[in-house]
Amino acid sequence: MNGSSLSMRRGSVIACCNNLKALGLSCSIERVFKGWMSNMKTVFTTGEAAKICKVSQQTIIRCFDSGQLKGFRVPGSRFRRIPRDVLFKFMKDNGIPTDALESGKRKALIVDDDEELVELIRDVLDADSRFEIRVANNGFDAGMMVKEYHPDIIILDVMLPDINGKEVCQRVRSDSSMDDVKIICISGMVEADKIDDLKAAGANDFMQKPFEVEQLADRVCTLLNLESVHAAG
Repeated sequence: MNGSSLSMRRGSVIACCNNLKALGLSCSIERVFKGWMSNMKTVFTTGEAAKICKVSQQTIIRCFDSGQLKGFRVPGSRFRRIPRDVLFKFMKDNGIPTDALESGKRKALIVDDDEELVELIRDVLDADSRFEIRVANNGFDAGMMVKEYHPDIIILDVMLPDINGKEVCQRVRSDSSMDDVKIICISGMVEADKIDDLKAAGANDFMQKPFEVEQLADRVCTLLNLESVHAAG
């Protein structure tokens, strides 16, 4: 990537931070820029390649070892590495959608029938250029969208108009291709046993309503191993 492209992207990052500040949130330009750069990797591990391709890591390893997927080993170790252009060609040759590799963005699915809260969450994640967002207002639509969209993370309201969040968690976890999908459940309920049930059904985290939306964004970043753009204090 040349200097001109980096300058243009940095301008976008500054605009992103200004949007966050307009929402009353603090933001570090350097931290956002660092987060964006971390998504523009040129070499991937087999685990990272598996997540991008939506297949198991073992499948990627088999393709690597058979020569179907080219790459190299880290000198002095058995660790496999796959260059970005090689992975792109592999995905094209095998009919695997390349949008995740091309955009470098993490996919978030918001499932809630509270339109006002959905807009608040969407605004904060939209202001962070590392996310692509889709929305479902009920459990049925969420189930269809999870298979089609394969999000990296689901922000899931427990009390949906058709089915409850626990059932959505169970349906997601029943599909082994969704093992890498993170789920944050949100609800006004506070019963410890109900929260434990959600986590047993497959939720990775829980937040009680009402909450600060930027705190939810921080939890999202933590689950996806991203640096938060919200400064403490």
